[in-house]
Amino acid sequence: MKRQRILHISTAHSPYDPRIVYKYLPTLIEHYEVYCALPGAEAAVVPGVHFIDLPRFGRVVFRFLITCPVVLWKTVRLRPRLIHVYSPEFLPFAYLYRWMGAAVIYEVQENLYKKIHLKKQNRGWLLRRLFRFFDRLAWRHFSLIFTEHGYLTTYTDLAQPYAVIYNYPVLPFMQTFRQPYRKPTDPIEFFYIGVLSFDRAIETLLAGLALLKMDFPDFKVHLFGRRTFTDSELQVIPAYRTVKDNLIFYGYTDQAKALLYAAKAVCGLALLKPVGDYPESYTTKMFEYMALGLPVITADFPLYREVVEKYGCGFCIDPLNPVVFADCLRYLSTHPQEAREMGERGRQATVNAFNWLTERAKLLQLYQTLLPSSA
Repeated sequence: MKRQRILHISTAHSPYDPRIVYKYLPTLIEHYEVYCALPGAEAAVVPGVHFIDLPRFGRVVFRFLITCPVVLWKTVRLRPRLIHVYSPEFLPFAYLYRWMGAAVIYEVQENLYKKIHLKKQNRGWLLRRLFRFFDRLAWRHFSLIFTEHGYLTTYTDLAQPYAVIYNYPVLPFMQTFRQPYRKPTDPIEFFYIGVLSFDRAIETLLAGLALLKMDFPDFKVHLFGRRTFTDSELQVIPAYRTVKDNLIFYGYTDQAKALLYAAKAVCGLALLKPVGDYPESYTTKMFEYMALGLPVITADFPLYREVVEKYGCGFCIDPLNPVVFADCLRYLSTHPQEAREMGERGRQATVNAFNWLTERAKLLQLYQTLLPSSA
């Protein structure tokens, strides 16, 4: 039987986005004919998936005026049975596919009602009004996927089927990067993957590292992710001048390349300030560190404590307290056996509870609800 054609559309995501490229597409290609339109898509590789390249713009106004029409020009003729949309600016254009008979899934990956004010761009008054208007329409007309259950406190009275699909790690993928925990004689190194920003407590991270440097002057921190601050903003932070030689900024990097640097890390870092939707949203990197067998240092949000403290796999701390942060780094660096045991407990927790298998089933169930004739 001929497979039904589906189309994933994002005007903003990277061709290395772990959720789309390493989780969704490999899951769906087993059941559907899959197309995926992304900026820089020529760099993406998933066997069997047809990638469609889009222009890349940082400002949402250019994505709306240029990228979204390009999506239409390149994909309308495909006549997909379902489109899966990740970008709010594409919502007005999604109605054309709906008019042509396609089901529409709109994926909410961040709660902009609580977060848009934190952004340095794409936050103007008109953009906020347009977002609210089309986002509310989507509540009524499209199926929704949420990456966190906390978003349901904002998104209420949904008219169409929806699912909460957590960004848990794909264990077979993570296992390829997992190594035995570091030896006590190995150099002191730390690992971070994710967006680097002030609301993700970069000041606390730098201040804590400056305190640690008094005991371990030669440590290294591997920092993978897009920076939302400039070099000049970084230079004015006193602690940065103290530890800048200990930091390695790699920028946004394919996860498959970044995770190679986690092999000998003391722990994984995942601090966030209690702003926006962070307290009600899991940080994906927490589970990735756990899957790698690394202890975790993260924020003391109740949601995070339910994982980290329950399974004894790291520390939940005040994300504004660099002294406590430094103490945790120092403890893990000087107690390798305890750190290894924390990492192993975290890894076992991902095997038992926090992995992609459960989320994969929810994704397929939603698709089969919207495309009931599929296998």
